[in-house]
Amino acid sequence: MNQKKRQIQFHTKASLVIYFLKGSLRYFVLSILFASIVSLADLMNPKIIEYTVDSVIGREPLAAPGFVQKLVNGAGGVSFFRSHLWLVALLVLGIALLGAVCRYLFMLFDSLGAETFVQKTRDSLFAHIVRLPYAWHSENHTGDIIQRCTSDVETIKLFISEQLMSLFRVVLLIVMSLVFMMRIHTGLALAEAFFIPVMVLSSVFFHNKVGAAFEKVDREEGKLSSIAQENLTGVRVVRAFGREQFEQERFMRQNAGYTDLWYHLQFILASFWTSGNVYATVRNLVVTVLGVLFCVNGSLTAGGFIAFLSYNALISLPVRGLGRVITEMSKAEISIDRLRYIMNAEEEQETEIRGTGEEVSGINAGPDSFTYDCFRGDIVFSHVSFTYPGRDHEILHDVSFTAPAGKTLGILGATGSGKTTLLSLLNRLYELPDLTEADGTGVPEYRGSITIGGTDIRDIPLPVLRRQIGMVLQEPYLFSRSLADNIGIACDSVTQQELDRAASVACLDETIDHMARGYDTFVGERGVTLSGGQRQRAAIAQMLVRHTPVMIFDDALSAVDAETDAKIRQAMKEQIGDATVLLVSHRITTLIHADEIIVLEAGKIAERGTHEELLAAGGIYTRVYELQTREA
Repeated sequence: MNQKKRQIQFHTKASLVIYFLKGSLRYFVLSILFASIVSLADLMNPKIIEYTVDSVIGREPLAAPGFVQKLVNGAGGVSFFRSHLWLVALLVLGIALLGAVCRYLFMLFDSLGAETFVQKTRDSLFAHIVRLPYAWHSENHTGDIIQRCTSDVETIKLFISEQLMSLFRVVLLIVMSLVFMMRIHTGLALAEAFFIPVMVLSSVFFHNKVGAAFEKVDREEGKLSSIAQENLTGVRVVRAFGREQFEQERFMRQNAGYTDLWYHLQFILASFWTSGNVYATVRNLVVTVLGVLFCVNGSLTAGGFIAFLSYNALISLPVRGLGRVITEMSKAEISIDRLRYIMNAEEEQETEIRGTGEEVSGINAGPDSFTYDCFRGDIVFSHVSFTYPGRDHEILHDVSFTAPAGKTLGILGATGSGKTTLLSLLNRLYELPDLTEADGTGVPEYRGSITIGGTDIRDIPLPVLRRQIGMVLQEPYLFSRSLADNIGIACDSVTQQELDRAASVACLDETIDHMARGYDTFVGERGVTLSGGQRQRAAIAQMLVRHTPVMIFDDALSAVDAETDAKIRQAMKEQIGDATVLLVSHRITTLIHADEIIVLEAGKIAERGTHEELLAAGGIYTRVYELQTREA
């Protein structure tokens, strides 16, 4: 049975936007409803003014729809309103107040929809990003990811809440205004309508130019964010090597290129807005001149001309806004594509079960039905080969070894020999790739296998696997929280006794005692307030409070002195019980008491044995030992 979680794929921009709109769509629907009422209110007043000027103040017959004439006659006829003009003013004021209330509700629900949309989008992005494979994060800059989740989300929000809502209102207003204009004077309405497609075609022309320019701007902004993020998090390194001037010049070069692209984009937008002003001026001039001529020849009444000019003024900004929406749409399209890139990236498969559906070595169907006995068994690497995605050089080649349950396996090797890669494969930060299905059976072959207690790690749900494997990384990462929060970050709850025990084994207790606030000491971003050795010891304590049956130390004692190294190893030997330990180190003294030691060279196992056996062999291990002994 293969219980592989299916991930939503967003094949179109619209599908992604619709997904993010869940929860906020009702607000936008209400916003559209009240926007429609606002448009109707805006359209009614010019018509009332036309009837008043022509039929109430003037003597023209009332040319109103049947239901309006019935209302007027029921109130006493035109003569009644002629002697009570304040009623007409009150009607105009009432419609204006209705429009104001609906405009307020339109803006309220539009804002609620926009912020709900942003919340849903950011929650979805973050939830998806934290589930993406480690390899994906290695290939994408943190600064660019942050920029996509902030600036691009804001661009889409503005488009939906402002431009898209305005687009609906503008189209409704233009269509209804043209209908009213046609009823006033067909020829003048056609002259008005002629300029609308001209404006739209101009907007479409600028749409592609704005889109291409904005894509470059967005991409360069991501690079700028990456430089800033790297320098802020690595400020100590920059200062230590005196590279402030170099990094400042690097930032300024990127910022100058980014600014030039913005200049180019603003030039395109300025050209578009200026052309819109020219179109609007010419349209107003043509409508005014033709309207005067029609009034002179008697085909248009004074009230009709006033109403027509009111409608013309009413749609002047919306017509220009229609063009602006089209150009802004190009920005939103680029931002949506950038978010689609993230949302379509494949997540780690947390509950994939290979086999026939029967229980496989303690695993039945997922995390809830899993039995943990297998983690007390041997860890076996069998003919494992691995190449990082996008690279040709093979990091590991045909590596086979066994880490017996409850024993300590030491791993020694030069930089780049594949030590960290081995541990990353065991924890499934990287997955063993499938070979092609050359045999035609439809069953994929794998480049070796890794088992724990006889169970292939690809059969173990990821949450289960990682909860049972404790890992101290070569470069420990501490969060901007208290020391206690960092030590217990992987546990739902930690008692003070457990914190003290873990800190004592990691030789961190004396350091904590000398801190003014003890465990409540704030360690800063990436643990900047602590030394390298203190960060490593905090990471060791972080792992020890979990009591995992498998423990991995990836050169985790490299930043501590030899005496502290010996104390930690002795304390751990007494505390870890029957846990299986994989210990990676460049320091022979760290590995000397391991039950077995393997030596990696160029991705292959060059030597293996106990400390004494490797010394007797006179190979790589012996040369490293003699070199470190002379240095000591």
